Amino acid sequence: MDEAGTSCSRKNRAAAARELLLAALEDLSQEQLKRFRHKLRDAPMDGRSIPWGRLERADAMDLAEQLTHFYGPEPALDVARKTLKRADVRDVAARLKAQRQQRLGPSSSALLSVAEYKKKYREHVLRQHAKVKERNARSVKINKRFTKLLIAPETAALEEAPLGLAEEPEPERARRSDTHTFNRLFKRDQEGQRPLTVVLQGPAGIGKTMAAKKILYDWAAGKLYQGQVDFAFFMPCHELLELSGTRSLADLILDQCPDRGAPVRQMLAQPQRLLFILDGADELPATGTAEAAPCTDPFEATSGTRVLGGLLSKALLPSARLLVTTRTAAPGRLQGRLCSPQCAEVRGFSDKDKKKYFYKFFQDEWRAERAYRFVKENETLYGLCFVPFVCWIVCTVLRQQLDLGQDLSRTSKTTTSVYLLFIASVLSSTGADGSWVQRELRKLCLLAREGVLRRKAQFTEKDLEKLELRGSKVQTLFLCKKEMPGVLKTEVIFRFIDQSFQEFFAALSYMLEEEGASGAPTGSVGSLLRTDTELSGHLALTTRFLFGLLSTERIRDIEHHFGCVVPERVKEDALRWVQGQGCPRTASEGMEDTEELEEEGEEPNIPLELLYCLYETQEEAFVRQALSSLPELALERVRLSRMDLEVLSYCVRCCPAGQALRLVNIGLAAAQEKKKKKSLVKRLQGSRASTKQLLGSPLRPLCEAMTDQQCGLSSLTLSYCKLPDAICRDLSEALKVAPALTDLGLLHNRLSEAGLRMLSEGLAWPRCRVQTLRVQLSGLPGALQSLVGMLRQSPALTTLDLSGCQLSDPTVTYMCAVLQHPSCSLQTLRLASVELSELAKQELQAVKTAKPGLVIIHSELDSPPEPPRGFNSVL
Repeated sequence: MDEAGTSCSRKNRAAAARELLLAALEDLSQEQLKRFRHKLRDAPMDGRSIPWGRLERADAMDLAEQLTHFYGPEPALDVARKTLKRADVRDVAARLKAQRQQRLGPSSSALLSVAEYKKKYREHVLRQHAKVKERNARSVKINKRFTKLLIAPETAALEEAPLGLAEEPEPERARRSDTHTFNRLFKRDQEGQRPLTVVLQGPAGIGKTMAAKKILYDWAAGKLYQGQVDFAFFMPCHELLELSGTRSLADLILDQCPDRGAPVRQMLAQPQRLLFILDGADELPATGTAEAAPCTDPFEATSGTRVLGGLLSKALLPSARLLVTTRTAAPGRLQGRLCSPQCAEVRGFSDKDKKKYFYKFFQDEWRAERAYRFVKENETLYGLCFVPFVCWIVCTVLRQQLDLGQDLSRTSKTTTSVYLLFIASVLSSTGADGSWVQRELRKLCLLAREGVLRRKAQFTEKDLEKLELRGSKVQTLFLCKKEMPGVLKTEVIFRFIDQSFQEFFAALSYMLEEEGASGAPTGSVGSLLRTDTELSGHLALTTRFLFGLLSTERIRDIEHHFGCVVPERVKEDALRWVQGQGCPRTASEGMEDTEELEEEGEEPNIPLELLYCLYETQEEAFVRQALSSLPELALERVRLSRMDLEVLSYCVRCCPAGQALRLVNIGLAAAQEKKKKKSLVKRLQGSRASTKQLLGSPLRPLCEAMTDQQCGLSSLTLSYCKLPDAICRDLSEALKVAPALTDLGLLHNRLSEAGLRMLSEGLAWPRCRVQTLRVQLSGLPGALQSLVGMLRQSPALTTLDLSGCQLSDPTVTYMCAVLQHPSCSLQTLRLASVELSELAKQELQAVKTAKPGLVIIHSELDSPPEPPRGFNSVL
């Protein structure tokens, strides 16, 4: 506020304002005070008013305190003066105005202007967000702790646009989250349109919240969106959804301001200059309920659900910018709320940044190097550390082990086992005995379970007292306490140190149930799994953790650390549930079937999340038994991250005999850093660099899994995918030694001639066991000749299906010559929907005559009756 013309310091001015306000209110009679309270409630100032619960029985001193706290000392004087006039106490209002002018000087405005307030607000944000609390409640400077993440734009993530198995073009590659990358989130598209809603999505613990807080901090520091955003507000959705009472958007803005004198009406008058960061929007309830109807008035006091829903749907401040964070599984649920979103995927740490994080965490070079070297040598654990939260847990456990001089090899390798080891390490550090741990942990797990099932992340003191957790050690170890402003008094709420911990403890609760005990009020493991039918809702992570706890090794850890016996029925129930997920489909992979699939928008019959659950067990026998009821693994229209591919590859390695894998419209989003510009010498050596790229492909883990001697995968189909040469090379190597693969389908894929030649080489290899090859592509006559030439060398191939291909006369002539070669063992050639010239028909008819054991299926050739449509139109 302008202090010209007065010798009072800011502190003295505030004290003087409070004295003037209290003196004016004490001059009122009881009747006048009553009218004042009602007018203060009925005519909110600048769109905001003090909740009636705080006013109803307030005396003069209480009112002065509420006004000062709510609006700020000097603005409160103007609010009181205007309210006194409306309450028809004009003499007191006039006296207050005169006394104010005498002691504080003339008031230019009750509220600072937007231009004046911008600097004040930025300074406030810098102070408030300079430090972030880690899960152990230790505060660290955000600039020192924040490690850059990989962020990749995905413009069609919510629409699930068709993708291919190919590396992304340069503009779509994952970039490290520096200022330039954050600025690009709201960049204009090719048509010059700037997105107003940007969605940062990624799995739990990947760093979305930290990235959002860093964006807010960098904006306040003047590094982001300069000249575009005047005010930015961070809104944690889980907290806003559980606030008691009602609040308007204006109230929520004021809650983040340094005082109640913020010019909120003027701010909201220019919504295009505002940025709202909605963290954890996936926690909003589904649309369609009355409570979820979006709010349209920024000054309407209503529920947090309606305010947030209004912002997301653009019913509220349609021209404001939104930055929304959500878990990967949630965009489908948010799709109905969001308006033209621009999506970006948070992919966690690059290998380079993993190392940086270790050094920042330990702040001791020797310890950091030792811990990092250990994790680097543990391939699976090192892979998991791309998730920042998992990285934090690993570092915390390793630090404790180093402090105690323990063997670092105790650290486990799946997300579940890392969480379990972390919890066991924290509990062991308290020195408590086994019976106490078992008793208290069961209570904490029950609290987590009830919260997860009821979509509740915040707990009151009564919730804790009901389970006798209030003030216990487990409460202080795993719950964080926060005071929230309530209607009548401050409310104390508790949250787990991270949402993922609540989901982990909820899963652990099913493992800690006593054998023979009566069913818990929240149901059995069977009811949990049946509730999460799509494995994509709010129970997905809990379900994944549950499967991770089912392995024999994890059960042994639970019994060792917590001194309890895990009921056998838990594992049996989970296995029975997986076996009930099988949805057998026909083997038909034809174009007609694919088109029908696209028209109906049918979902994949095997959710990727189910494979994640099986992967978490890391128990091959269990996975093989579970997959035996799912004859086909089908993934359609999915972008696979490197972790997704690791999970799929593990499940393929555990496939039982006769398993089929079908990938349709699959994209591979391999995490890559933005590459530095090459030197002139390296650019001139481009030919060597391009040769180097063929050393591996994103699909290599899957190809290696197919070659495992325990892998029972018998059929692989790739449809509507891009297959670059690097992938064809890895697939060709897999075909040479895959122990069980007998059926291969390559349908409507983009293949180069070089790629098809590589595949032909693998099919011709002496140990290749592929008996049926289905190929459908257009063009590439030279490559088709390589494929046909392979028939003379292939030891196992008996059926070749070229239905739908374009075969030129020279290609048919060459194929007829190969078919008559003595070393060719082909028994069936399918040519459905292939246009043949008269010459080609004559040559094929001659082959049928010369080799009567060979069946050639074509509608215009003299052939046996066609098989049923479902068999004959596979393509």
